[in-house]
Amino acid sequence: MVARFKREYGSGIEPLTYLGQNYMVVDRSLIPEILQILRNEEKFDYCVDITAVHYPKREKQFDVLWVLYSFSRNERIRVTTRTADGESLPSSVPIWATANWLEREVFDMFGIKFDGHPDLKRILLPDGWKGYPLRKDYGILQQDNEWVQINLGIESGQ
Repeated sequence: MVARFKREYGSGIEPLTYLGQNYMVVDRSLIPEILQILRNEEKFDYCVDITAVHYPKREKQFDVLWVLYSFSRNERIRVTTRTADGESLPSSVPIWATANWLEREVFDMFGIKFDGHPDLKRILLPDGWKGYPLRKDYGILQQDNEWVQINLGIESGQ
């Protein structure tokens, strides 16, 4: 399947296998089409997770990953794309309803926006929280101290 995608999309897809699990690195412009094909034609009917990894020294600082599962095939696949800070990705909520809260978590923790998301807002942290805690350059202790002082009026226990 991944090899077929490589033939059809050329350099926009890098098919890889690690420890028997297929995954592919996809150009961000192809993400909506590839995810739709995986859902409709390849029967990856469950979006298990969407997450990100921050590489602050790279030009495209973020890897965004979709972990998909096919019940009929009993198979998982990972789809990864790279994106720069400030770039957005198309929402996959129209493809899998489970993507809703997963994309909100990626937004909340990394600051990555998903165009077309029905309600993109923080899901784990308070609305007034500054920054994105899962970025490698995030100063958690400083933020925690400031938020606790402003919102609770006490010194942080950190």
